[in-house]
Amino acid sequence: MQRLTLTAIPDLFTLPYDEVIDVRSPSEYAEDHVPGAVNLPALDDNERARVGTVYVQDSRFLARRMGAALVARNAARHLEGYLADKPADYRPLVYCWRGGQRSGSIALILGQIGWRVGVLEGGWRAWRKLVQQALYEAPFPAPVLVLDGNTGTAKTAILNKVAALGGQVLDLEGLARHRGSLFGLEPGIEQPAQKGFESALALQMARLDPTRPVLVEAESNRIGAIRLPPGLWAAMRAAPRVEIAAPLAARAEWLTRAYADVTGNAGELAARIDALSPYQSRETIAHWQTLAQAGDFAPLAAQLMQAHYDPRYARTRLRQAGTVQQVLTTDSLSDAAQDALARRIAALLG
Repeated sequence: MQRLTLTAIPDLFTLPYDEVIDVRSPSEYAEDHVPGAVNLPALDDNERARVGTVYVQDSRFLARRMGAALVARNAARHLEGYLADKPADYRPLVYCWRGGQRSGSIALILGQIGWRVGVLEGGWRAWRKLVQQALYEAPFPAPVLVLDGNTGTAKTAILNKVAALGGQVLDLEGLARHRGSLFGLEPGIEQPAQKGFESALALQMARLDPTRPVLVEAESNRIGAIRLPPGLWAAMRAAPRVEIAAPLAARAEWLTRAYADVTGNAGELAARIDALSPYQSRETIAHWQTLAQAGDFAPLAAQLMQAHYDPRYARTRLRQAGTVQQVLTTDSLSDAAQDALARRIAALLG
């Protein structure tokens, strides 16, 4: 069993292991984990609580004996399940909360099989420290170009097309699993926890080429419930901007297509319109609900942008320090028009 120390996030790309295994409980894993790690708990949430109670209220010896028995049963379950088809030369890297008993116990069992097992020194806490350093202490690692434009200008779709053309991009809404407004959460999708978002973001930042500009979509400092780290937010505010300008009708048509998952669910759509009640009059909300019930989604999208999203976006834009480098005007937001815009933006990135 080898103990391995990560000194920087890019070290994760060069580890001499086939897979990273997080042996913490499912709730710990759900909040945050090393990106790409699989969860094979040494103790589940209930078992961990039971062992902890015995440790505090009864005796350390009894708690350790109970924990050892539970870990052995869970290890057997993993060996007969997820790990059953792993070859003789399998190389797992194991970690727990601080690189202690849980990871050491699982690593010992896996090592006895003959697998070359590593344990992450310091466990998840060591990983979290690297993430915090990257996001809260170090400057953003590459020059930023912000993709701007009013709601409905297909910024996320164009961002992804720029990436497909080889441009360096950072898709913050993708990492946050949110499209950036009260309508932005896809039905049935939950946002990651803040720490989980930060781990994924730090990994993406570590992969950036610092000699090339990175395209980032204009955002506020929050995407749904997720907060952007202050260093990234400051870099975005000061960055030059390329703005997409399109007529209201084209934007409404695009939003109707892009948010078909919301408009296709009458209850979901009604709830999201109601969520705008603190900002709009009762009569306006009622009118929008009538449009939604009638299936008049393009007029609804147009009125939402005119009365709510465009004014809010304008106020946010006034707080940005970066200058508009170029305005790209388009009459359409069809796939072909988006392709053309993506090529122009990719050329700006160089």
